[in-house]
Amino acid sequence: MRAAVFHELKKPLTVETVSDPTPGENQVVIEVCRCGICGSDLHLTEDAIFGVPSGAVLGHEYAGRVAAIGKGVDRVKVGDHVAMMPLHSCRRCVHCLKGDDAWCSSMRVGGGSYGEYSLGFQHQCVSLPKTVSLDDGALVEPMAVGLHGVRMAQSQPGDRVLVIGAGPIGLATAYWARRLGAGRIAVTAGSTRRASLAMTMGADVFLDPADASPEAAARALGGMPDVVYECVGVEGMIARSIDYVRPRGTVVVLGLCSRQDHFMPFTLVAKEARLQASAFYDRRDFEVCADALDKDADTQRAMVTDVIHLEDMPPVFEALRHRTTQCKVLVDPRPRKR
Repeated sequence: MRAAVFHELKKPLTVETVSDPTPGENQVVIEVCRCGICGSDLHLTEDAIFGVPSGAVLGHEYAGRVAAIGKGVDRVKVGDHVAMMPLHSCRRCVHCLKGDDAWCSSMRVGGGSYGEYSLGFQHQCVSLPKTVSLDDGALVEPMAVGLHGVRMAQSQPGDRVLVIGAGPIGLATAYWARRLGAGRIAVTAGSTRRASLAMTMGADVFLDPADASPEAAARALGGMPDVVYECVGVEGMIARSIDYVRPRGTVVVLGLCSRQDHFMPFTLVAKEARLQASAFYDRRDFEVCADALDKDADTQRAMVTDVIHLEDMPPVFEALRHRTTQCKVLVDPRPRKR
């Protein structure tokens, strides 16, 4: 099969022919129909802290068709349409038995979906409703990240919300904040190029980056935000979020920053604010997001700015390391139609 392969930090992926996967016990082979390029994959190929081995095939936002099954597989069958939850876990520990695969001591994130086929376990398969296109199924994973963050906030109906960042995770967070009962929602980012998209996804107002001060946010929301979602993941954003939030409010950190950062503990303590990290998701998050695609695919699909073929992926992947007009780029790894 063809796949985009990682070999070296800060070097482009290369499209190569690699071995087809073969399913073992409880495993499935997925014919990948769509895979999203995630910002975390950019981090993985830039920073040695993640320890990605040479020869790895990345990609974890994907949906596809079950192409083959191994011994013991009884939850899915060949031909089923699924979104894949890319958390590999033991399935035996107390965390796995509660459905919290992310906290299994042997958990690892992996999908291998920057290729025509991917290998996973049957428990990772989340069935897509019959009305959901495989072209849209790759949106389940990033939408689940946003849903999990909103759940972690434990916010109250009518809360004022500020989302920092208008990338796919920030937009997914605005989407779920709106649908889970938030009051007024503001989004801010480094530019206004995704302002209309933020409004489509659930925001009431987009703060002009020329004046995105805490005072401007409070004016736009009718008061200081009860909940601030940090969805950027660069140095200084946690400190900025603490500045925005009201006393005894909540800051939820979804942004993935792999560099040391600093904030003033006094500001956090003086406000008695809650600082809550959010990572991953659970199976229920995936199921809710798959169901939401069944009911509201058009809104979520608005995030998708490009669909590219696997052969075109390396230069697009490199371009996404810099500010671009693209939002969510999906990869179609199947052979081009002649």
